[in-house]
Amino acid sequence: MEHKSIKRKNGTIHYWIHKKEGTQASIVFTHGLCADHTIFEKQIPYFLENYTLLLWDVPMHGSSRPYSDFSYRDSVECLNQILQKEKIDQVFLVGMSMGGYPSQHFASIYPEKTKGLIGLDTTPLGSNYYSRFDEWWLKHAASIAKYFPSSLLRKSIAWSVSNTKEAYVKMRSILEPLSKAEITEQMQIAYSCFILENKDVQFSFPVLLLVGEKDRTGKVLSYNKAWAKRTKYPLHFIENARHFANYDAPDQVNQEIEAFIQRTLSEKR
Repeated sequence: MEHKSIKRKNGTIHYWIHKKEGTQASIVFTHGLCADHTIFEKQIPYFLENYTLLLWDVPMHGSSRPYSDFSYRDSVECLNQILQKEKIDQVFLVGMSMGGYPSQHFASIYPEKTKGLIGLDTTPLGSNYYSRFDEWWLKHAASIAKYFPSSLLRKSIAWSVSNTKEAYVKMRSILEPLSKAEITEQMQIAYSCFILENKDVQFSFPVLLLVGEKDRTGKVLSYNKAWAKRTKYPLHFIENARHFANYDAPDQVNQEIEAFIQRTLSEKR
């Protein structure tokens, strides 16, 4: 993977790309809150040979720090600028957890550039899914997290999202360089922007929902069930996985993503 970057008025965005000439598809992987592009390291070897891959550190995360005035709308334009620079016309979007929000916003703004969307342990955009209590919790999650000692906060986050020791160790390694202030700031801004920018969306391209069968992060499981029921999008459960499903059970996640991509490509021929 080649490491590149783009300049924005709010900061520098870092991304990693592998271009495969003559490939049928390009895949954009977008990570979750308080994480970075390396959460997809179990996906890279599987897809590297047959697809163009793009991984990036979302604004305010990973190497894309510092970054001012974060918003999901701005994140969309960051990704669009990267795609324009790399001359990539259409993509499959894989958004994990918080990464599902810029992915859905991108898909709603640039549907012509979106071949398909895979929501991975994320939740839907849409005003009807979230109660007032849900919004209250999102507004106060960062304030609650501030009461945790730094080490305990990192441990609790990593433990809550992971079902395997390997996934736990990986998440701890990502969180380790972050101070408690940085973690809670990312939480506060990301959740606040979700509430402010949440909107009703409709997608005309294929969508697949993947969620760890043991995911106990917030109400992710129940949101996905409601999402699938309302939209009729297929919902597949990842066995023996929590919120970090693509690290807990990478084989099933990789196979689900590839099957979806190949099925989508064959239907468009």
